[in-house]
Amino acid sequence: MGRVKLLLMTAGVALVCAGVLQAQTAPAALLDPNTAADKELATVPHITAAIAKTIVAKRPYKTVADLDALLKEQKLTPEQLTEVHGKLFVRLDLNSATDQEILAIPGIGKRMLHEFKEYRPYKSMDQFRREIGKYIDRDKRDAELARLERYVTIK
Repeated sequence: MGRVKLLLMTAGVALVCAGVLQAQTAPAALLDPNTAADKELATVPHITAAIAKTIVAKRPYKTVADLDALLKEQKLTPEQLTEVHGKLFVRLDLNSATDQEILAIPGIGKRMLHEFKEYRPYKSMDQFRREIGKYIDRDKRDAELARLERYVTIK
């Protein structure tokens, strides 16, 4: 009976550890400024309660550029906008997004901007993963693709 109990405890610890690791690597969902409540918006870095109320009042936001225009009026710096985009974003259509919209995705530079546009029109998210995955280090590929997928859609 002691061995069975030890085995069950070991399996339980392994499951908990696996869950913790998955939680650390799985990207958190982004808030949508068109649907998030002002209390949710106020949890985003640099978004005060007053800015959150303004975001709600000025809905809808067709693109992240529309949201950014409002946030710049609120005196957020480019660095602060990058932090905000890590939590709050208007998902962009891979087939029609402008350079400005694509570059608003944190961590995207000119090289990846070119790669995003090179494979248009995208027909599926599988195609996006396959094509963009070529440009991401193999050891970081799954996590980075999952992160990028939070920002994009195909319409």
